[in-house]
Amino acid sequence: MAILPVPDLGRFWTAANVLSLLRLVLVVPITVLLWQNGPLDWLLGLVILVILTDWFDGRIARWTHTVSDWGKVIDPVADKFAAIATVTALTFRPADPHLPLWFFGVVVGRDLAILLGGVAIARRSGEIVMSAWAGKAASLWLALTVLAVILQADPPVLKVCLWMATGLFGFSFLLYVIRYLNAIRRPPSSKQGAEVARTA
Repeated sequence: MAILPVPDLGRFWTAANVLSLLRLVLVVPITVLLWQNGPLDWLLGLVILVILTDWFDGRIARWTHTVSDWGKVIDPVADKFAAIATVTALTFRPADPHLPLWFFGVVVGRDLAILLGGVAIARRSGEIVMSAWAGKAASLWLALTVLAVILQADPPVLKVCLWMATGLFGFSFLLYVIRYLNAIRRPPSSKQGAEVARTA
């Protein structure tokens, strides 16, 4: 059986990619603290740090001219890992308040569908798709929703965060479906390799 060659995704160790990797690492203690309803100051500090890494990684890559396909893979994977882990903890943790189960289904279902579709697009086209602005906006509103739960915001405030995040998740998913349909209509590329598409 033929083995697909490993794709060349460019330079791995860049300042931007390190920030994305840091976000992946920080998600673990945040998830544990959320599940255990840990100290508020630690939770706020770590969540704000994650938001800053998400804000600066792409900008640093552009400022330093170190945009790479590795960054296009690591950044959305970090976003989705953060989204699924934090929403899972806030939905099923023993302590109140919780996120509604339907919101958990929206976030996890959408992110898993995008990851699977992204792999299919990359295998067919040989290209890594850049993330859309709507996906980054959805991630920001998700972070605000997490902060609203941590700070035990009033129900109307939490409701606004939930519906803004849900609307942007749905809109960004629609944009992704359009990209997917356009990709499968194009002839397959001669490039090979199992690459993960950058979508958010």
